[in-house]
Amino acid sequence: MEDTKKNPTLDPALSRQLHQALTVGKDELYLVLQSPSMEVLRAALRNPALDEAHLLTLLKRRDLSEDLIKAIHKLPLTGESHNLKLALVKNPNIPGTIITTLLPHLYLFELVAVCFLPGVTPDQKLAAERAVIQRIPTTPLGNKLTLARRGTAPVLEALLREGDPQVVEICLSNPQIKEAFIFQFLGSARATAENISMIARHPRWKTRPNIIGAILKNQRTPLIWFDLFLPGLNSAELKKLLASGRLDSPRKKAVEEALHRRRH
Repeated sequence: MEDTKKNPTLDPALSRQLHQALTVGKDELYLVLQSPSMEVLRAALRNPALDEAHLLTLLKRRDLSEDLIKAIHKLPLTGESHNLKLALVKNPNIPGTIITTLLPHLYLFELVAVCFLPGVTPDQKLAAERAVIQRIPTTPLGNKLTLARRGTAPVLEALLREGDPQVVEICLSNPQIKEAFIFQFLGSARATAENISMIARHPRWKTRPNIIGAILKNQRTPLIWFDLFLPGLNSAELKKLLASGRLDSPRKKAVEEALHRRRH
């Protein structure tokens, strides 16, 4: 019987491409890096002419395999280059195991930029946010103010928790901040009279019923806000406020007087 099995042989065209990937000069290597073949691209990583510029060009591609990205990550060139670490983090196909090792090497606002990249994956964004939040306690005030303008919701929440009035004021105007966290913040120890007044006068928050209720239930709220907000509450809301048990004597008196006026 004739043996129909054939010895596996390398495709001649692929063989030529692999040879070129390993041997072409610096300028020709850019053409090689456009190849759709991951095998050819892996061969190009062993080309002596390969430099940072080649890898930065390659990492702009969105079709790279995880294995190829891992191979790029292991290159000595990558270990020596901040730009390559950043380019790797920005590539949507980067494995989570690698991104966690690279994020500590990025600058604060590079991490913030990663959060807003078009096509950023949820895992990339979450990892970048966590890296930013970890740095907040040791971040200078000037950078915190910038973070308050640019940050995502979790970053803003971490900034609010610190309670610095300059930072809080900027966070309140950031469209990323959520009402639920403002409500939570108003019940925390960081809600000082100054911070509460910022929220109470802020055009975005001063008309929201839940926020008004949280302001009025905080014993650090200046009495001036009772004078301004109580006239807008109905009798049921005033009674609910009294029943909360959160008011000290002066504030309780203000609510009782407002309720008395409703009855007469």
